[in-house]
Formats: sequence, C-alpha cells, structure tokens
Amino acid sequence: MEAKAIKTDKYFNPSEISKHLENVEYIIMAAPAPSSFKNTPIQFTIFLNTDEKLPQDVKDAILDKFLDENSIKSPIEVMSQLMPVGFSMSSQDTPMPLLLVSPEDQRSIPYSVMHVMDFLADSDNFYEAKTHKLTGWTYSYN
Repeated sequence: MEAKAIKTDKYFNPSEISKHLENVEYIIMAAPAPSSFKNTPIQFTIFLNTDEKLPQDVKDAILDKFLDENSIKSPIEVMSQLMPVGFSMSSQDTPMPLLLVSPEDQRSIPYSVMHVMDFLADSDNFYEAKTHKLTGWTYSYN
C-alpha cells in the first residue's frame, strides 16, 4: 500500500497565518523517516510559535520536555533554529505546517518565521507514522 501525498488546496496568506497562529503554543508533526534510518523510523518536526532566537540551554530544555512527554527516544540529526513556515489547507481538519527549506518555496509561498526543531527518533506513541507510514500533526493551544 502506498500512502498518497497530501494535496494542498490553498496556502495561507500572511494575515491568515497571523490569525491562525493567535493562540497556538506549538505544533508537532510526525512523518515516516527515510527507510535507511531503521532505529529512528519517525521524523519529528516541532514548530514553536515564536520568532525569538532561543539560547542553547532553553532549546535543550524544550527538546527534553517534548521527548519526555511524548515517549520519544533516540533523537538524532537534531536541527533547532528559526525557519520560514508556511501553512496549507487540504482535506485535513487543520492547516498543515510546511517547513520551507528551498529558496524557491520561500519566494513563492507566504510564511511566518517560527522556531523549528527537526529530528529523527523513535516512539510507540506515533504508530501512524512508524507503522502505517502516514504523516500527521497536532496543535497545542495556550
């Protein structure tokens, strides 16, 4: 069985992004990791609703809290920095956050700057990503 790509119906413009993020504390996304990473089968992306540069000790404490609260183990390839994030609507209930890495995407898709933590790890709490190779995300509100 092959998972289908999530089809984007529309990208949020800057004012829609701003309104959408009003009471969002963070978003956590889980997706299947590349198959070569057997011990860390899930790619996690945590989008913190802040555009502040965070000191390393704060980044470490936040990551440790997420790992602990979500039973996530063996994180590798950890990236933690300010990044452009767009949002798209699809057939899903909530807008999908999009980490905009390529300059082309950054030019063509409206975005907000957020602190993003991206890493590979393992967790039995995210079986949809681990077992069924599905991508999902959840929002946490203040």
